[in-house]
Amino acid sequence: MPASRRIDLVLLIVAIIWGSSYLAAKTATAALPVLTVLFLRYAVSAIALLFAVRRITRAELRFGIVLGLTQAAVLVLETYGVTHTSAANAGLIISLTLVLTPLLDRRTLPPRFYLAAATCVLAVGLLMAGNGLHRPGLGDLLMLAAAVVRAGHVALVGRLAAGLRPAPLTAVQTLVGTALFAAPAITHLPSIHATTTWLQVAYLALFCSVFAFLAQTWAVQRTSASRASLLLGTEPVWAVAIGIGLGNERLTIPAAIGAALMLAGTTWGQSIERTHRESTSKPLTPAPA
Repeated sequence: MPASRRIDLVLLIVAIIWGSSYLAAKTATAALPVLTVLFLRYAVSAIALLFAVRRITRAELRFGIVLGLTQAAVLVLETYGVTHTSAANAGLIISLTLVLTPLLDRRTLPPRFYLAAATCVLAVGLLMAGNGLHRPGLGDLLMLAAAVVRAGHVALVGRLAAGLRPAPLTAVQTLVGTALFAAPAITHLPSIHATTTWLQVAYLALFCSVFAFLAQTWAVQRTSASRASLLLGTEPVWAVAIGIGLGNERLTIPAAIGAALMLAGTTWGQSIERTHRESTSKPLTPAPA
């Protein structure tokens, strides 16, 4: 297999894994409290990453603590959100990050970008409507909040992480999350006996966090940012496919229209932002899933 195809395949696998994380989190939180799932996900990730990190600088420690706090806020909102909505909706709504990040990064963008963002807002309204107009569900609102906070986290990464090594910085963030969720989770650990639950947590930690991060970093260093963004941007497609195929979820007609608009809006917005960024030669850190 040519090297370029191998890189594309790795990025596609990362997008599929991230797309599957919503159903995995939803299933895991059906058996355990949300904060226990988060503690185990962070703790397993931290142990795995610390084996690969030999030294952490003061800057990596300082900025890692800040980013660890914002990342923990994102995961709390995401994980609580997915327990109250479908995995498909969760994956679609969180993709708003792709158009919110450039806005929070305070860049001057073409008017067309705001039209793409408005398309995404309309899509969220349709996704929340479900079978008809009613008060938005708690899960969808939490996922919307998660998208806003995640966009802020990504913008912060772009400002603080320049020149720092990714692996140590991520290791510090996982240690911060482990410390934050240890106290509320500790009383539930002795009651975990189901092998399935441990496998779900291990999948979230080792595949959705550690493997996906390292694979993304490896691939992005060997291809163009535009191609990487295009492939990683398929994450919500996989979230819908896996939610429907494995989670027995279904999309109503309004939600299906919302899903199509969300995918179109985020793809269009990414394309406009990328073209504008390349024309002005001002790089922007891409949003992770």
